[in-house]
Amino acid sequence: MSVFLPFSERNLIITGYIGPDQPMLGKEIANRLKMSYVNLEAEIATRMDMPVDEIRTYFGETRLRAIEAEIVGEAVLRRSSVIRVSGRTLIQGNNLERLRETGPIFCLTVSLDAMLRRLHIHMGARYHNPKDRALAIGELKREWAIRDAEGIHEIDTTDMTDEDIIKTLVGIWRSLTVRGV
Repeated sequence: MSVFLPFSERNLIITGYIGPDQPMLGKEIANRLKMSYVNLEAEIATRMDMPVDEIRTYFGETRLRAIEAEIVGEAVLRRSSVIRVSGRTLIQGNNLERLRETGPIFCLTVSLDAMLRRLHIHMGARYHNPKDRALAIGELKREWAIRDAEGIHEIDTTDMTDEDIIKTLVGIWRSLTVRGV
């Protein structure tokens, strides 16, 4: 983290994947902390007017990485924001180092059993298709690859409700603010 950036201007960066409600959690955390909210994956999709998976399919991984790097470059200029970034984006190039300089990075995790339950609820009948389930689990593994990187603070949300997750991150942020870490 940059020692030159006052804590009041640092960002709270959230990564990892714990289920389909994660963007809502980021927005609520930002609301409670009275900070702005940025979802980098949504920014990419908005800029290109298509979902990230379609960008990858139509334009390739190299073009997607270039767009991600551009948007991360814009995100590091933000101050006092909650930033939601996918693990896949964070692990590419120097995105991790650039974002880490603006604030602490928290990776939300969940046990595989709990994740499978959440996927079952979210995917419905598609969950029973082994190919769809395998794709979802593969995406989950790619998202969680960032956990082993230096400076990532992991939070296990297995036994937490959405409200518990929000309160935990808000509480951690407020305690860091008080300490000025």
